[in-house]
Amino acid sequence: MPPMASRPPLNSSSSMPARPSTPVKSGLSSIAMSPDDGHSVSGSVHSSPEHKNVRSDAEKSRDRVTVQGFGPGGANDRWRLKGKGRTSIVIGSMYLLAGRWSDSLKELAEAAATARSVNDHMWHGKALELILVNLFLLAWSKLEFQVPAILMPSRERSTSLPTLRSEPDTAGPVQPKCHRDVQNLIPELLDRIAGLYSRISAEHLPPLPMSETTIRFSKILTAMHICEGRLDQRALDMIVCNTRPPGYLTTSPRLDVSPPRQHIVNFLFRAFPSSAAELLTPADRASVLSGGLVEARTRGAAEAGVHPAAGLVSLTPGGDGNSGGMALDLGEGDIEHGLEAFLELLCKSYGIIGFETHEKKAGTLPGPSDDSDEAAVARILGQSSARFFGFTSIKLNILRACINFSEALPDFNGVLKFSSDLLRTGGSGVAPGPRREDAAPIIHRDEQVRLATNVSRTASLAQRIGMGHLTAEYWDEFLVRSVVLEALPNARTPIPHARSVLPGATAGRASQDVNPFIYNPFLKEPDEVAAQDLVAGELATFRVTLQNTYDIEVEIESIRLCTEGVDLEALTESVLLGPYRSQLLRLKGRPREAGSITVTGAMVKIRGCRERRFPIFTKAWTPSMHEKIKAKGMIALEDGDGAAKPTDGAFAPKKLSLNVIQAQPLVVVKSTTLLQSSVMILEGERQVFSVTMQNTSATPVDLMLFSFKDSTQAPLQEALGKRDATPAELYEYELILTRRQALRLARSDQGRNIAPGGEASFEFEILGKPGLTHATIQVDYTYLGVPRDEVTEQFYTRQVCLDLTVTVNASVELTRVDALPMHGQIPQPLWERLGGSTPGKEDEYCLVCMDLRNAWPSHMAIRLESEDGLAVDEFVLPGKTRRVAIPVKRIYLEEAHDSIPSLNPSRNRQFVVSTSKISPEMERANREAFWYREKILDHVKATWRTTSVPKRSGAVELRNIRLTSRMIEAIKVDEVDIDVAVEDPSEPDGGARNVAYVDDFMALRVDIRNRTTKSIFPLVRLMPALCHRPTNVALDHTRKFAWNGTLQQQLPELPGNSATSFRMGVTALCRGEFELTASVEEVQTSAEGSKDGVARQGRQRSDTQRMMDAALGVRQRRIWHSRKPWMLTVKDGE
Repeated sequence: MPPMASRPPLNSSSSMPARPSTPVKSGLSSIAMSPDDGHSVSGSVHSSPEHKNVRSDAEKSRDRVTVQGFGPGGANDRWRLKGKGRTSIVIGSMYLLAGRWSDSLKELAEAAATARSVNDHMWHGKALELILVNLFLLAWSKLEFQVPAILMPSRERSTSLPTLRSEPDTAGPVQPKCHRDVQNLIPELLDRIAGLYSRISAEHLPPLPMSETTIRFSKILTAMHICEGRLDQRALDMIVCNTRPPGYLTTSPRLDVSPPRQHIVNFLFRAFPSSAAELLTPADRASVLSGGLVEARTRGAAEAGVHPAAGLVSLTPGGDGNSGGMALDLGEGDIEHGLEAFLELLCKSYGIIGFETHEKKAGTLPGPSDDSDEAAVARILGQSSARFFGFTSIKLNILRACINFSEALPDFNGVLKFSSDLLRTGGSGVAPGPRREDAAPIIHRDEQVRLATNVSRTASLAQRIGMGHLTAEYWDEFLVRSVVLEALPNARTPIPHARSVLPGATAGRASQDVNPFIYNPFLKEPDEVAAQDLVAGELATFRVTLQNTYDIEVEIESIRLCTEGVDLEALTESVLLGPYRSQLLRLKGRPREAGSITVTGAMVKIRGCRERRFPIFTKAWTPSMHEKIKAKGMIALEDGDGAAKPTDGAFAPKKLSLNVIQAQPLVVVKSTTLLQSSVMILEGERQVFSVTMQNTSATPVDLMLFSFKDSTQAPLQEALGKRDATPAELYEYELILTRRQALRLARSDQGRNIAPGGEASFEFEILGKPGLTHATIQVDYTYLGVPRDEVTEQFYTRQVCLDLTVTVNASVELTRVDALPMHGQIPQPLWERLGGSTPGKEDEYCLVCMDLRNAWPSHMAIRLESEDGLAVDEFVLPGKTRRVAIPVKRIYLEEAHDSIPSLNPSRNRQFVVSTSKISPEMERANREAFWYREKILDHVKATWRTTSVPKRSGAVELRNIRLTSRMIEAIKVDEVDIDVAVEDPSEPDGGARNVAYVDDFMALRVDIRNRTTKSIFPLVRLMPALCHRPTNVALDHTRKFAWNGTLQQQLPELPGNSATSFRMGVTALCRGEFELTASVEEVQTSAEGSKDGVARQGRQRSDTQRMMDAALGVRQRRIWHSRKPWMLTVKDGE
């Protein structure tokens, strides 16, 4: 591998790059040498004889004609051997670096022989040099070795210098033989290797590596000369470890030491370039020139009596004479513009990552930089392509030299530009994502701090001298990573609604009395609404995420949002961005009018940098090298093919689109009549309180909608979702939700408008319910500006909520209920006591008894009222239970087995079938109990009031009444009424009699009345019995009772709402008291009668009704009994 020039390492903290030095590939250290010591050698370059012969042979070979063919010695075979030899040299050097010196020695010896056979001079010399390095390392490690034969001089060559060899007897007795062999070979071997390296003119390689090799070989000869010409441990330490010699040599010639000084000096002079070759590159020239300029500035500062660290500011006295410092006074022609172009061309040649990596198109006028999204994406792609071009270490050294050169001129623009370019080149160019890609820069933190300070200091100086337009370009394009709208507080969030939810848009909708089973869009939580709406004239807060991948702080002097669309008044903020982090910043803006707005980025002014717009890059991105390289050199850099292009949409800047609505009012709860928004209430009590609301904005309120939430709704909704709930239970849950709401508006005629800055009071009613601990009044308000029926599009509302803390205590509890039948008429004193006006009919009432317990620690007055005006008042002591009884009219239900309805519109079906496995008889009993219980609750009402201060009143909860079958029998009125009587022939109107004589002929009359609307087919059974006798004696009619015909008679069809009579002659054969009863049984049901062709009224039965009948089982024939028997007393005849 040929000797190559090298640059200082990447972690160099010096802003002035070091001179070129030899890379540590051979394990040897080198001392940097500079050719500008004032001496040059022209025309006297020493070269070996081999070098001269090679040049003459090359000139003669031009007249030869080469014939290529097959077989050994052909061109293909030579190329194959040359490639094999070079590969072996590379492998040997890798063995050397890995510490496998023996393997490296063997591999390099074979490779050197191969290179010599094919006349590959440069690689032959490199192999010999690496072999020599191996021998030095083995000798330094005190290991035995054998000198390869390839190092021995050729027999036919007489180039050995006997004066340069040490005699065997001069070696010390402790020096190994292998060391002496290497010691004798070194002068001739180094001269031979230098001769091989001098044959590189055909390779068109720069002469600088040759000069470095010559200096390196001179150091080896110098180490041997210092050690008296011996290759001992001291010499090996100086060669391998670069240790200093123990002392300094005198001026004595030391002619007996080999190699002599004259030979070393002559060998060293080969390092100087000839007059025809140019050794320094433009970068080296810039480094040398900057060093000279810095030295001149230092001397000038010393002559002026100031410190050189004053930088770019001259401390010469100003014109006013008051201050000791003033800015550097530069004239118009004091800055050389050509040098700037030269440095830019130099940076471009090395692929420096600048702000603009591509030149502007021809014809484009110079002007401000383009900060559009397309330009930002193009800059990022161009910079990523430049990252894969050239060597990063060389780029950093070039930029350091340019910075020093610009500071020495002084050139403010160059200092700013190259400092920012150095930070940009030393950065990673990565937009980290959730996987936390490594975005750390490759330059040290101290150098980053120095560069950032240099930028800010230079920009401040430029501003002081009136050149404020000179600023740097910020070095990270991914500064803004995210911009999101921060959600407003719940009281200020605008919530969108469709026009159909307006009261009046749908029939029967009112905000204060909405069916809770109908979806109420106004109960939607504000945090569930997407925060994409702004309100005109109100401040909005945006959360901006900033990125800093460097180890330094970034001082942002000003930052504000950049928007498109309607005008947005963006407020400016300043922030100090910490090192290597993503930092959250809140920016505010105020839209001035309604419309649409788009946030495209942020306008940022960083200290020392130009104020520019940064797009929003939310997605992670890492530059990657293109898989296929289509061009090399500067063409690849200009075309931008070094980096892979991102896929569509993966690298596009993000924009935040928002909607600005018209100005909205802002209403707050100013006061309430409740203390600390809390209330204590008893069960069944209703209290009215008022809430005062104030409009704090300049926009009026013309629409207010009220909704209510409380702690009892969630358990009820959960209970409604249970699948094993019975229809009666579901009905109870739904009724409590719909008709027994904890909160409601006390008056529906209250005004719903609030003027700007005005106030309005609203009255609400709260009901004490078990389980009520907290409640919320929610008011949705807005300004429509037009009548409700003229709203044609979406509208927005705001919410104001008032949370209430409620404590509900027990008042009066219903512990037990019973119902008893009442025969005959109610006594007049009792009727008057109950407040009745006219006595009721016989058997028209039943007696309902309730046990009421006072759970409040004060006296309670309880009032029980019925539908017809009857009322009972009782006083109950604290903790005591009192039974209260009141007559209630018996209830007739034509369809006591109808399905239990549902109050939920989503479950609005004609019937609800129980999900539990119960029999049809139990289903009929449950339905019958449900309907009679509802009728009882409609007829009876109970209230309470306290007799002490404070006065409270409320209603007793009676819905926990449960009716048994015995209670239902006492309450209900049968569908068929049966009256039995014995006619009195002496009465002109056929009146009845209760006393008869033995063997008298009597007429027994049975009156049957059908209360239903359907016809029945009755079968009458008479059942006379002797009272006060056992059953077997009472029903034995032999010689006791006689009748004309049969006791069981079938009557013709009895239409609905009609009556009929049946008479039979009877005779009592013995004295006593007889009980005459009758029963009516259906011969056939109405459905069976329809099948027999009997004409029916009304429409045909539906399938739903058949399904309901199926739930109740097969329809059975019904039977009715007379409610009261006819008592007949029979006596002996006179």
